[in-house]
Amino acid sequence: MQTAVITGGAGGMGLATAKILGRDHRVVLADLGRERIDAAVEELKALGLSASGFVSDITDRRSVEAMLDAAEAGGHHVRALVHTAGISPQMGTADRVARINGTGTVNVTQAYLARVEEGDALVNVASVAGHGLPKPLVPSRAFRVAESDPAAFERAIVSRSRVLGKKLHSGLAYSMSKTFVIWYSKQQAGAFGARGARILSVSPGSFDTAMGRLESDHGAADLLKVSAIKRFGKPEEIAAVLAFAASEAPGYLTGTDILVDGGTRAGQVFAKRR
Repeated sequence: MQTAVITGGAGGMGLATAKILGRDHRVVLADLGRERIDAAVEELKALGLSASGFVSDITDRRSVEAMLDAAEAGGHHVRALVHTAGISPQMGTADRVARINGTGTVNVTQAYLARVEEGDALVNVASVAGHGLPKPLVPSRAFRVAESDPAAFERAIVSRSRVLGKKLHSGLAYSMSKTFVIWYSKQQAGAFGARGARILSVSPGSFDTAMGRLESDHGAADLLKVSAIKRFGKPEEIAAVLAFAASEAPGYLTGTDILVDGGTRAGQVFAKRR
């Protein structure tokens, strides 16, 4: 049986994705909290799925390597990795957002790239917030040093996120970090393709998860005013896209972003044109 690793696997999107990938994969859930991981693993096992868990900090490259080593123990190979781990604006300061969402994605991507084989896939979770950020607000030059100088990369995001005031500090850092995830997933497509593997990002809109509910009163619910579908998405709906993107079926799908936002971005764009 093939192996799939899901970071943030104890969370709403991660666990929902594991329930789908677990139908034909051995799933390894990675998260920060042992209790949450154990509860999620037990839930999967109760469904008859093969699951295990590993405590991992994506901001620490060595921890990510240890996670993949554990997933490969016993001769297994990680055919798919779905990277859902991350935090929203209400969950941390701008520097923490930059480190977890930005540098964390670099760590996961580079650690997995070193191991990928023909037919493997990495799916990074971005966000609708990563679409449409005005270019002057995007620290594009800093994106290019995210691998070589993560501290400078993080400082650039934090510095740029101060331009609209303290109240929007973390929110703007979040948008920048997710803009980076989209950019970086595209930028790494050639490196993955050279090894016969794929990488892409998926950008959720407002979803009914613990993280999504946390942001409900801080802009997430307001997005429904312009969206085509006037409700929060269900975890199972984004999981279906994540699991498909990570499966072997879309073998020509790479170097792109899939926007799953209930028509929110379309509503924003066309509202401006009226």
